[in-house]
Amino acid sequence: MTLVKIMFYILSAIALASALYVAAAKNLVRSVFMFFVTLFALAGLYVLALADFVAVTQIVIYVGGILVLILFAFMLSGRETLEVIQSQKSNFINLSKLPAVLLAVMFFVVMFVALRQINVNEADWVKTAVAEGNVIKPDTVLIEHIGINLMTRYLLPFEAISILLMFALVGAAHLSRKEPQA
Repeated sequence: MTLVKIMFYILSAIALASALYVAAAKNLVRSVFMFFVTLFALAGLYVLALADFVAVTQIVIYVGGILVLILFAFMLSGRETLEVIQSQKSNFINLSKLPAVLLAVMFFVVMFVALRQINVNEADWVKTAVAEGNVIKPDTVLIEHIGINLMTRYLLPFEAISILLMFALVGAAHLSRKEPQA
């Protein structure tokens, strides 16, 4: 077994275990911090898949942005709201969750059957790409092209999205503040 396979299994186990903890935990703050671990493990899996840009984007966008936004939501929400959410009785398996469980099981059955039947190396489009030499090698630098396009051709949409996200954060903070008692 190679080092890459060992790293894959370790990162996969960390991602799955922390994701299960996020879904099953009663303490919301601990759940958010385990979500942090899940996102970092997924970034590690992207690095192993030679998708460095996606890994960096995962860390910057999800860990740096979305997770901080979730933490802000917890900090801005009242303690009473968090206590009510945590004190709710949650049976792990009950009748109201049956449709979601059935849908998840059917999804995994379809994925399992599809993965057992597919042979990626025998697909026509893969054979054509290999024959034409139209493949991405590990030493190919594509991140430069993404960065150049992001800072030239797509600069205006990039800045517009950042301003929109800032407005959303300010609006969320404004909506979550408590009104003065009269």
